[in-house]
Amino acid sequence: MKPYYVYFITNASHTLYVGVTNDLERRVRQHQAGAIPGFTSKYNLHRLGYYELWDSISGAIAREKEIKAWRRKKGCFTRINESGMA
Repeated sequence: MKPYYVYFITNASHTLYVGVTNDLERRVRQHQAGAIPGFTSKYNLHRLGYYELWDSISGAIAREKEIKAWRRKKGCFTRINESGMA
């Protein structure tokens, strides 16, 4: 069974991006190279802060949505270092 990953990418300013991929190493290299246009390249997000392994894409996407909902609550992810992920 193919693994899927839910991951957090961050930068020195603690800006946070949550994503899903089936190849974590490749995806992190893409972020580090600025090869992915949009939010992550605009804010220079290049450091992997955290990841979870899932055995289905549907489970990984559901988890990504759950985490993104947490982020919308005020103060939930004020600083990555405070949550022990950096």
